[in-house]
Amino acid sequence: MSHHAKDGHRVATSQSDRPAAGLAGFIRAGLLTAMIALSITWVLDIPIMFNLGLLQEQFLLMIVALSAGAAFLGGRAAPGPLDKLLAVAAVASWSYGAWQFPHWIVDASRAPDKWIPAVIALLTLLLAVRRLCGTAIAIVALACIAYGLFGHFAPGLLQANYTEPRRLMIYLYTDANAVAGVALQVAASVVVAFLVFSRVLQTSGAGNFFDDVAMSLLGHYRGGPAKVAVASSAMFGIINGSTVANVVSSGVVTIPLMIRNGMRPAFAAAVEAVSSNAGQMTPPVMGATAFLIADFLQVPYSDVVMAAAIPAFIFYVVMYVQLDAYAARNKLVGLPRSMLPRFGAAIAAGWIFIIPIALLTGLMFFFAVAIEKAALLSAVVMVLVGAIKQRRLDWRGLLKGVTVGAGDDALAVLLVSAAAGIVVGTLNISGLGFLITLVLAAVGKAGGLVLLLLVTAFVALVLGMGMPTAAVYVLLAVLLGPTMVQLGVEPMAAHFFIFYFGLLSMLTPPVAIASFAAASLARAGLGETSIEGLKLSASTYLLPFIFVMNPALLGIGSWSEVLVAIATTLAGGALIGWSAVGAVGSRALPGWRAAVVVLVGAVTSFSSIWAHDTPVGAWIAALGALGFAYAISVPSRQAESARVPRGTASARMRSERAP
Repeated sequence: MSHHAKDGHRVATSQSDRPAAGLAGFIRAGLLTAMIALSITWVLDIPIMFNLGLLQEQFLLMIVALSAGAAFLGGRAAPGPLDKLLAVAAVASWSYGAWQFPHWIVDASRAPDKWIPAVIALLTLLLAVRRLCGTAIAIVALACIAYGLFGHFAPGLLQANYTEPRRLMIYLYTDANAVAGVALQVAASVVVAFLVFSRVLQTSGAGNFFDDVAMSLLGHYRGGPAKVAVASSAMFGIINGSTVANVVSSGVVTIPLMIRNGMRPAFAAAVEAVSSNAGQMTPPVMGATAFLIADFLQVPYSDVVMAAAIPAFIFYVVMYVQLDAYAARNKLVGLPRSMLPRFGAAIAAGWIFIIPIALLTGLMFFFAVAIEKAALLSAVVMVLVGAIKQRRLDWRGLLKGVTVGAGDDALAVLLVSAAAGIVVGTLNISGLGFLITLVLAAVGKAGGLVLLLLVTAFVALVLGMGMPTAAVYVLLAVLLGPTMVQLGVEPMAAHFFIFYFGLLSMLTPPVAIASFAAASLARAGLGETSIEGLKLSASTYLLPFIFVMNPALLGIGSWSEVLVAIATTLAGGALIGWSAVGAVGSRALPGWRAAVVVLVGAVTSFSSIWAHDTPVGAWIAALGALGFAYAISVPSRQAESARVPRGTASARMRSERAP
């Protein structure tokens, strides 16, 4: 999914939004529409209302059938004969499993009419995942199957429980602890419902409202376009499940503004990439991942939202501080107020869009309405609001966005969730989960908690590269979450650690898909943009380690502990952010001074771990660290090495002022 500016408005587009390519495109659109319709039908309990007797496993197997079939018929190039054959095989094999499932419940045989479709179905699922989400996830799932088949030949602790091959295939194909497991249950109901809501929100024009509010509030400050990019991307990213879509949506407007304001193209692209990515760590929706976390942990949704609030707050404060320092150091001015919408006018023009968002929040928090039902009800209200607001609502575009568009958005999450079911099933039936726990326990025993976290972070960054946030979380929560919890990590902190590093994979080279999307809009180098993105998000890479070692940063603990964690992490993050942009306000941090401030910032960030019992001392230390950064910086006139590149707006302004 992506968006493009057209006449100043956001317009929802995606690969599947392009005109259908012949019969294959028409069939793909039909599969996606059927998948969304089936999901909505299930969420609204229509099979129960009409006493259809549809079992949950049947529903989920049909979701996989439609998703895998659509995956083979999509992509940049037209599907070839093999793609079409695989699409037919996927739809047929998974639909057959759904059709036969009620009979198989009471039939324990392993006849060919069970295991042969199972093999075909699992093979098509792995190929669909590889086609849509990359090779890494498919290899992980395939390796799990191989271990389930041949692991009993392994020596010693590596030896798996023996499972007869036909039994393993049928188990992974139909069991509620395998493909049709919890991950797919949540993805096919909650995630799909929120993607429908997101598409309705976009089509109704709410994105323009977010942009106008951000512009009116922040555009006139120094470096205003960058601050607008952060606010706008955050607001839209909250309900948008795709970082790349958010980059393209906001970036077509904000990146040119930042460049015209005097920022280097690579820096402007990095600001947009980091900001768009952060939208999904921002409560209440967090790109639908918050609901997945709540379901995995079996805790109230409100607990997840509260835990996410403090790290998100720290990120935005640090981001603002470092962008303000960059603007001050490079003498970047704000946009003229004449170019900006007035806040009152922006609210008056778009206040109506607040209604469905407020309704969504209220239904979930105060009326205990099921999350997925709340999303669909809010989507209906959003349609009514859009019709009132626009009068001539693009009903055809809306219908296409809700069906084909939302279906296209959901494909990766659904297929990865199904693949995660293969991993879970193999962990259960082979004893692989116990082996992973032993390995990670050995890592933790040899190098302590820090080494365990570093290994987990590395795995999360590698497996998460290029995947949608919710899909990243599902896979990693299944693979690593239980082990971290068993080894003593606070459950909420463990899952947030996985979530954060899956999200940060979008900014981590060599793939850095968010930076790639932003760099293409800014016509900047991918390498330079990725490095700038790493620098801007440096303090965010530390946050997961801090809240694992001190869960007070997630609001778990006394008020005193929470306040100490906020103060020290904020101060440390500010120091690291200043070092990243080489400035403390209008003062420069060149060379070794920046390195020293980074070190002080890192120590300050982690100081809450041992200083939570001395809140006054922690606050004094935090203020002292900030004062140290200011003291070690140098006035601008003594730092001629930090020059603004020629040709930028600020350079021209300086030359015009020169005598």
